[in-house]
Amino acid sequence: MAEAAQPNAELLEWAKKDKRRFLHAVYRVGDLDRTIKFYTEAFGMKLLRKRDVPEEKYANAFLGFGPETSNFVVELTYNYGVTSYDIGTGFGHFAIATPDVYKFVENARAKGGKVTREPGPVSGGTSVIAFVADPDGYLFEILQRASTPEPLCQVMLRVGDLERSIKFYEKALGLKLARTIDRPQYKYTLAMLGYAEEHETIVLELTYNYGVTEYTKGNAYAQVAVGTDDVYKSAELVNLATQEFGGKITRQPGPIPGLNTKITSFLDPDGWKTVLVDNQDFLKELE
Repeated sequence: MAEAAQPNAELLEWAKKDKRRFLHAVYRVGDLDRTIKFYTEAFGMKLLRKRDVPEEKYANAFLGFGPETSNFVVELTYNYGVTSYDIGTGFGHFAIATPDVYKFVENARAKGGKVTREPGPVSGGTSVIAFVADPDGYLFEILQRASTPEPLCQVMLRVGDLERSIKFYEKALGLKLARTIDRPQYKYTLAMLGYAEEHETIVLELTYNYGVTEYTKGNAYAQVAVGTDDVYKSAELVNLATQEFGGKITRQPGPIPGLNTKITSFLDPDGWKTVLVDNQDFLKELE
């Protein structure tokens, strides 16, 4: 038993030094140009790169508020001929931080954004928020933040057991719990997990609704990608987490044929997907 514990100890030591960061969220849209136009005009994002792969009948575009070398971005996928998707009940929202929520929402509305919650303070608090739906129905929470290096600041997913999910992500991805918020009057608890302080990074926001253990995944939202120095060691860590908390590796670590970028992917205990990408390979892709 002691021998088995030894490599794990080394692995856990390595994990503390691994330079991990959230790279992008991947999801499907029914009209690529429509979404690019909306995100750039209504949200103020920049189009970072776009590629069309006709032989595989899809195109994708990367948008965000800063370069992919340092910032979290969205990767939109358009599959030829597919104009709509089912978002499902499990996916929650993305979030954008801005100094002036009222002004941001006024502009988004003028550019055709559907405001699903008017700007105003959160119930029982002072921070101002709003919600805006994009043309495919993905929700964006708009948060008030005086300044931040990372305006694209949340991916919210619903989970069936919050404690299990927190422990899973701490072990599998080395995420740190920034805070939990329990709102018994609304029957939910939230957990924010990230690699830095919440106001300066992107966080994975996990929501537990009292008594709800399962959600539909739909076919719209796909995954988040996380950079790592070593996908092979990262996969070993994920393996340890799945043995303890559930979930599974869906792609063994190794290079993508034709691209040579090394990746591994896994599902968490609720079935949410993450792809781990080799940091050096990712930077080469950006060149």
